[in-house]
Amino acid sequence: MKEKLLGMTLGELKSAAQACGLKPFVGAQLADWLYAKRVGSWDRMANISKAARQALAQRYDLGVSAPVGTAVSSDGTKKYLFKVSARTPDRTGAHPDIPDAGVDGERFVESVMIPDDDRFTLCVSSQAGCRMGCKFCMTGRNGFHGQLDAADILNQFLSIDEAASLTNTVFMGMGEPLDNYDAVARVIEVLTAPWGFAWSPKRITVSTIGVLPTLKKFLDGQRCHLAVSLHNPFPEERLEMMPVQKAWDIRDVIGLIREYDFSGQRRVSFEYTMFAGFNDDKRHADALIRLLRGLECRVNLIRFHKIPDFPYDCASDQAMAAFRDRLNNHQILCTIRASRGEDILAACGMLAGQHAD
Repeated sequence: MKEKLLGMTLGELKSAAQACGLKPFVGAQLADWLYAKRVGSWDRMANISKAARQALAQRYDLGVSAPVGTAVSSDGTKKYLFKVSARTPDRTGAHPDIPDAGVDGERFVESVMIPDDDRFTLCVSSQAGCRMGCKFCMTGRNGFHGQLDAADILNQFLSIDEAASLTNTVFMGMGEPLDNYDAVARVIEVLTAPWGFAWSPKRITVSTIGVLPTLKKFLDGQRCHLAVSLHNPFPEERLEMMPVQKAWDIRDVIGLIREYDFSGQRRVSFEYTMFAGFNDDKRHADALIRLLRGLECRVNLIRFHKIPDFPYDCASDQAMAAFRDRLNNHQILCTIRASRGEDILAACGMLAGQHAD
């Protein structure tokens, strides 16, 4: 199998060019075509000679492939389906409470493009499935099927109709980004490097349930925004919905976050999906206030989208508004997130990566 150029750094692209007997500047040209111009075809790389392109193509694959399916919501949200070659992760140092059901092979993942006036946000996937097993998430309930490499993640940026218009990205699609941190960190490097997309880190948000070992790496090494899936302030109740609570207690996660400065350009937010009769009352709001008191952050309340064989419904609009107002009255910024793409199963927790014939 040929090595993919997509996902390589500028230095690696220069080395790839030299390996084909070409000058290093050809690597810089490749970076410009792939990342700045978002071109996924050898034929369109006009300033690289035909002979050079042939030499590169014999040894390397660009790593760019078109989506195999799309669905468009009534609100303009668009869901894309991609075929990927997922791989089993390295289990070195993995937590024993996190299962490993990954199997190398062909899989399908979904990403979601969300338009909002002049803002185009891509909700990108980092794994085929997910190992975290959150009971209210379709991705987690379908199990884990392998890691995406940097090329498979970046291809979601390059191969959609809106590639040239994207303004922001959130790593909130399929998978736990910090469970595939090496690939995600490489993608962030491409997105933010001057030879890459040249984006500001402020345009990137990485979501996590709180994978403590790699969360520290992320906080030390990146300037992107952080979003933490919290969903319940009581550890024993959170464990009912999120098995990962046993591995990494949310109190320890927040304790680590408190060691970092979020008063400047980097922000931290907490995602809180609202379930009627489970986490939507005054008791939970007050516990959340105590848990987050003094931390510069935002809480995003998320409407739960019903999935099969799950006992809870979404909290009422009145309960969500009361919860929001209580947090705001205690100096914790809280908003209710607008739901997008529910009619095409593209809303929070609904991505499944299922391929329809």
